[in-house]
Amino acid sequence: MTHEEKRIYLIKELLSEESQYRYMEIPDDEEEQKKLLRGLMNIRAPRSIGSGFLKIQDEYLMEEVRKKGITDSDMLPVSPVDNRLALWRGDITTLRIDAIVNAANSALRGCFVPCHSCVDNIIHSMSGIQLRLACDEIMTEQGYDEPTGKAKITPAFNLPCSYVLHTVGPIVSGVLTENHCRQLSDCYSSCLRLASDKGLRSIAFCCISTGEFHFPQKKAADIAVKTVTDFLHSDTQIERVVFNVFKEEDYRIYKEILYV
Repeated sequence: MTHEEKRIYLIKELLSEESQYRYMEIPDDEEEQKKLLRGLMNIRAPRSIGSGFLKIQDEYLMEEVRKKGITDSDMLPVSPVDNRLALWRGDITTLRIDAIVNAANSALRGCFVPCHSCVDNIIHSMSGIQLRLACDEIMTEQGYDEPTGKAKITPAFNLPCSYVLHTVGPIVSGVLTENHCRQLSDCYSSCLRLASDKGLRSIAFCCISTGEFHFPQKKAADIAVKTVTDFLHSDTQIERVVFNVFKEEDYRIYKEILYV
């Protein structure tokens, strides 16, 4: 199968699962096909699927990541503040590192909105449907929504990192409170503790809660760097922490903190 044939196969298999989509026409345009495949993966409920599908999906997604270009976290320039800290503006799903952090919702099963721009959606889309299945298994066993500030770990499946750490950040719907700040700090410390306990040596954080959850960016960055720095003072397991940003404003904010 060519790469295009794999994409068409995956689309057809996912369309065939739902009677209302079974006769949907597949667009000819490559980007529209990619958008359709991602959307179908996003809305798919966590249920088992055949090994044949997973084999083709894994081959397809790993090639997609390869084409985007993989960045090795060991090659990133470090901060003069602490040589275990690094700042990187890029696609977190292309980073080779022990673990990346996903800013999840309390259901912890990924974003079900087709092709949504949140990091939760992007990570699940590039990791593959196994990630939702792994999260569903954890949450079904837990029996209740994930509390804010805690963390869970899963394999990364088709991403170049080894693991994904899932944490639920605080939602700021009005005035920022001390409780919001404490909860955000808990997200970072919970992920670091879990990574250290699992023997991981490197971790990349996205900007937790600053997107859909509306936490002020500058305050979030201050909390993130302080929490990580405080943790590293007492932990010798973690050797590299990457602050991953997507927006130019976040890059400027973190640069001012880390490269003073």
